[in-house]
Amino acid sequence: MRIGRTTIVLLLAALLLVVVGCSGGTTTTTTAAGGETTASTAPETSTTSAPDLSGQTMEVAAVWSGAEQDNFQKVIDAFQEQTGVKVTYTSTGDQIATILGTRLQGGSPPDVAVLPQPGLMYSLADQGALQPLTDVIGMEMDANFAPVWKDLGTHEGTQYGLVFKAANKSTFWYNMGVFSDAGVTPPTTWDELLAAADTIQRFGVPPFSVAGADGWTLTDWFENVYLRTAGGEKYDQLTTLEIPWTDPSVTTALEQLAKIWGSDAMLSGGATGALQTDFPTSVVNAFTTPPKAAMVYEGDFVAGVIGSETQATLGTGADFFDFPSINGSPASVVGGGDMAVLMKDSDAGKAFMKFLATPEAATIWAALGGFSSPNKNVDPSVYPDDITRRAATALATAEVVRFDMSDLEPPAFGGTPGKGEWKLLQDFLSNSSDISGIQKQLQDAAAAAASGS
Repeated sequence: MRIGRTTIVLLLAALLLVVVGCSGGTTTTTTAAGGETTASTAPETSTTSAPDLSGQTMEVAAVWSGAEQDNFQKVIDAFQEQTGVKVTYTSTGDQIATILGTRLQGGSPPDVAVLPQPGLMYSLADQGALQPLTDVIGMEMDANFAPVWKDLGTHEGTQYGLVFKAANKSTFWYNMGVFSDAGVTPPTTWDELLAAADTIQRFGVPPFSVAGADGWTLTDWFENVYLRTAGGEKYDQLTTLEIPWTDPSVTTALEQLAKIWGSDAMLSGGATGALQTDFPTSVVNAFTTPPKAAMVYEGDFVAGVIGSETQATLGTGADFFDFPSINGSPASVVGGGDMAVLMKDSDAGKAFMKFLATPEAATIWAALGGFSSPNKNVDPSVYPDDITRRAATALATAEVVRFDMSDLEPPAFGGTPGKGEWKLLQDFLSNSSDISGIQKQLQDAAAAAASGS
C-alpha cells in the first residue's frame, strides 16, 4: 500500500466539488451482460452515449472485495447493460502489484486495473505496461475533473490514470459523548486541539487512541502535521528528497507531534499501549463503552469501522472534525485514491475507462455509500449521509491538497512494516525526546531506499 516516489502537486481550487472514501483474498466473479442495474438505488443521471459492443469480453482487476466489490459490481452492471460487454471482475486483495506483475510476465494482463497507489501506476508506465489515455478520456477529463486530478494520473507528460475513488485522510473522529461531558468542542487549531486534549485527560479519559502497531497510520499523522507546518512546496520537496529529512522543517513537525506522542497521559495505554494497537482497535477504543479514548485520527474510512465494529451511531455518538490548522496554516488535506488504468488496447477496455470518467458511473456508487468521487459533476446530494458530504466539502474547499507522501516514496522506506519510515516513526512514538537522532535515521533510510541499496 506504499509504492512509488513521484511528486504530485495537488492544488485544488475552492470551487472543486470533490468527495472522499476508502479500499480492500483473491476471488473472481463473472457477470453476464444486462445484469442488475442501479435504477432503484441511485438517482437518475444522464446516460452517456455508449457503443454497442455486444459479444465482446473484458476483465477488470482491483483490490476491492466484500461490500466494495458488490458496489463496484453495480457500476460494472450499468456498463454491461449499456454496451453489451461481458465483464469479469477479479479481486486481487492487497497483492495487486504482485498479481499484475505475474500476469504481465505471462502475457495476460486484465484490460483495466484499478490501482491503490499512483506509484504503482508510474512503475507500470515505466515498464510500458499501460495504454495512454489522452485520446480515450481526454474530453471527459476536461469536462468532469479539475486539472489536479488529471495531473495525478499523468506520468512523464502522458496521462495513464483516472482517479475513480478518492479519500480524505485529514479527519479526526471523536466520541461526541466524551466531548460533551468534558465540556469541549471540536477544535479548529492545533493549540485548541492540545487544550481540548488537556481538558479531556483531566476529565479522566485518554484523549487520543493511536494505532502505533500499524506504521502507515503514523506516516499519515506526520504528513498532516508537516503539510501544515512546512507547506505544500516543502512537502513536495521532502517527498523526492530535494530536501533531506534533517531539514529544520522536519524538526518543527516532529516537535509538534511530540506534544502528543511524547506524553503518556495523551495516549490510550500510553506509548507502550499505542504501539500494540492496530488500526481497527484504535477506532474501537474511542467508541467502546466505557470509552478508552476520546478521539482517533485517520481518514474518512474510519466511518466504516465505526459502523461495522462499534455500537456508536454516526452523527449522534460519533462525528469528525477536520485536521486542525497549525500556526495559521490554510485549510489543507492529505488525500488518497484508487486509479483506473488501461492495460490492453481493447475497445471494451477503452469504453469502460470512458464510462468510469462520467458522473453517471460515480453516482451509482456514491448513492450506495462508502465512496467519494473526484468527479466535480457528481451532485453532492446523491451521497447518502451528511458525514460523507462534509468530508467531501473539506476536500472540495481545501486550499492545499497533497497525495499521501508515503504512497509516493520507495516502498522500502515508505511502505514496509518493520522498516524505514514506518519503523522509525514507531521508534519516535516510543521515545519522542531525540528528534535530531530520529531525523538522521530517517534521512539515512530514505537515501538508502532511493538508491536501491
